[in-house]
Amino acid sequence: MAGNFPLHVALPLAKAEIIADEALRVATEEKMMPMTVVVLDAGGHPVCIKRQDGSGIGRVEIATAKAWGGLGFGESSRNLGARLKERLGFQVAAAAAFEGRMAAAPGGVMIMENGAIIGAVGVSGDASEKDEYCAAKGIKKAGYTSEPEELDESWR
Repeated sequence: MAGNFPLHVALPLAKAEIIADEALRVATEEKMMPMTVVVLDAGGHPVCIKRQDGSGIGRVEIATAKAWGGLGFGESSRNLGARLKERLGFQVAAAAAFEGRMAAAPGGVMIMENGAIIGAVGVSGDASEKDEYCAAKGIKKAGYTSEPEELDESWR
């Protein structure tokens, strides 16, 4: 019978909400600027978007670009930015090809399960290293591994 086939969901909404809620909790606990969190599945589709009161306009788009761009290249936006640091022309071309959904700055973190990317989290609102920290903390709280695993805590 058509339409009754099971659909495999690698990143359930309940887990995406844990990620977003924990990222926002950490931002509040660390007294960061108001944050926006976007959780995407491996296909780049939004599973959960949450904004703290006062989070600036454009933050959903920036958070999405960090996560989506990372998914497009299969690595965190921090690693992507470091790798493409000297290739600004390519960054611009990729951003155009991705219809603006690429920001090669920390804050886009891959969600890993059993060595595979099952989604990405983009956070925007404060310094990029702080955004990345919140994303990774949310991923860990949901029981997944983040890429990158090692966090840059130089902002402390």
